[in-house]
Amino acid sequence: MGCAAAWALRAEGADVTVYEQFELDNVRGSSHGRSRIFRVAYPDPFWIRFAQEAYEGWNDLDPTLLALYGLVELSPDPALTSASALAACGVEHRLVQNVDGIAIPDGWTAVWIDDAGIVFADRARHAFLDGIDVQTNTHVDSLDEIDADAIVVTAGAWIERLVRGLDLRVTRETVAYFRSEGPPLPSVVDIGAGGWHDMYALHDPVHGLKAGAHHAGPEADPDEAGVPDRAIVERIAAWVGERFPGVEPVPVETDTCVYTTTPDQSFVLDRRGRVVVGSACSGHGFKFAPAVGRRLAALALQ
Repeated sequence: MGCAAAWALRAEGADVTVYEQFELDNVRGSSHGRSRIFRVAYPDPFWIRFAQEAYEGWNDLDPTLLALYGLVELSPDPALTSASALAACGVEHRLVQNVDGIAIPDGWTAVWIDDAGIVFADRARHAFLDGIDVQTNTHVDSLDEIDADAIVVTAGAWIERLVRGLDLRVTRETVAYFRSEGPPLPSVVDIGAGGWHDMYALHDPVHGLKAGAHHAGPEADPDEAGVPDRAIVERIAAWVGERFPGVEPVPVETDTCVYTTTPDQSFVLDRRGRVVVGSACSGHGFKFAPAVGRRLAALALQ
């Protein structure tokens, strides 16, 4: 989100400097890795419209950062799918009974959406920062250190050390990668209770398939080195075995990232004096980055 805010501010003619506490391509936060899921499918029209706004932003930045292989949304309860919200927002979708390479459980509802797939995450961060002054390995202990008209704070899991009064939870999440040969598979999302996704999978450019359990990880200190949770890896592998009959459910790689989450999984985008707060993004924010960046830039330029 900091990269996106810098891009949006520079587009408005602002003089921008980015401070990063680690090296540029570190794996300590929430945005590293080759791919992140992109979808406009949400059960709430608010998030659909937000994703459409982001869709325009990705195309403005670089259309090749999106690879739209489609998405299958699955739920045992048709009322929990995004179908009615997609219809209300005029987004094309259809109910399906069969999808190549995907096993749809008996009695479940499956919604297919064309405008979905992945964002090439590592490439996206570098595209946002093209031409931006980035100061790496620069640790900011206090915002009073920064001489600027406005400060956009997108510190992720470290946000509460710089901005007080936020109600957030930091967790370390586990993802696993599986060897999948042939054409890229569509993204798959299982919708659980409350309308949020439970399990998910998306294309990985190296191994073929990346999968995870959403909001399954324990609370964590972002300063401590994290390792994949073995029990969660087993849960992911079992799910991949059920959903993807052509994929060997044995992970070839595992990884972690941190989520910083609000109680209702919304985002914090706010201005307090000269400080603009851009965290948390609750574990589902990457797809929204261009729209979030532009909103943060608008707040900073008020």
